Amino acid sequence: MKLNFKKSGQGEPLIILHGLFGSADNWLSIAKGLENDYTLFLVDQRNHGDSGHSDQWDYQSMADDLKEFMEEQGIEKTHLLGHSMGGKTAMTFALQHPDKVNRLIVVDIAPRFYKVHHQSILDGLNAINMDELKSRKEADDILSQYEEEKGTRQFLLKSLGRNDEGKFIWKINLPIITARIENISQAIESHDSFDHPTLFIAGANSRYIQDKDKADIEKLFPNSNIIKIKNAGHWIHAEQPEAVIRTVQAFLG
Repeated sequence: MKLNFKKSGQGEPLIILHGLFGSADNWLSIAKGLENDYTLFLVDQRNHGDSGHSDQWDYQSMADDLKEFMEEQGIEKTHLLGHSMGGKTAMTFALQHPDKVNRLIVVDIAPRFYKVHHQSILDGLNAINMDELKSRKEADDILSQYEEEKGTRQFLLKSLGRNDEGKFIWKINLPIITARIENISQAIESHDSFDHPTLFIAGANSRYIQDKDKADIEKLFPNSNIIKIKNAGHWIHAEQPEAVIRTVQAFLG
C-alpha cells in the first residue's frame, strides 16, 4: 500500500510510526529536534492520516507496508521508532526483517496482548453523523459525551478532515477500525529474536509497560533496556517532548 509520509533532516534514516487514531503529524515536534542528525520519515500507517484505506488491518499488513515503503524510498537499513500500535508494527517488522533495522525504539507498549479498551472512544466517534456535521465544535460536543478528557478529544479530532466538496470526513478508516479493533490488541509472537540494540520507553504514569512484561520483552529482544520518563503517561511524546528527544539522541548516538 502507498503510504503518506513527511520527510525532513539529514543523516541516517529514522522511521517513526504513530499509534492508534494518530498520524505522522503527531511526531512533528520530535522530528524537529532530531533532524540535524537524522533523516526523518514520519509515516501515516494504513487506515490513518492521508494513507490509503483497506479492509485488511493487522500488524502483519502494516509490517508489509513498511517493507514496501523502505523499498520505494531506497532505504536498505533504518533506525525504527514506533509508539503504541506503531510500536507493535515496529516489533513485528524488526523480528521478521532484522537485517533492515539498526536500532529499535518502542514507545509505551509491550509485546503482550491488551484487552480492548477503546470502545467508548469508538462509540463516540461513530455517534458523529458526518452527513449532518456542521462544525468541529459540534463534533467535540458529541464526543464529549463519551470522552471527558479535552486533550484526548482534540487528538482524536485531528483525524477530522474535509473532502473536495467541503464535507466533513474521517481520515481514519473508522468502519474497519471499529470492526477489527481486536487485531490491534493481539500479542507479538515469534520463534526468533531481534538481537540488535532495542530501547523500550515507558511513561512513568502509564500502565502499558509493567514489570510482568520484562520476561516477554527480554525473550524477543534480548539486547534491550527499559527506561521510564517522569511526569508522562501514554502520550509521552506530547507530554515530555524534550525528554523523548534527549532519550532518542542518547540511544541512537
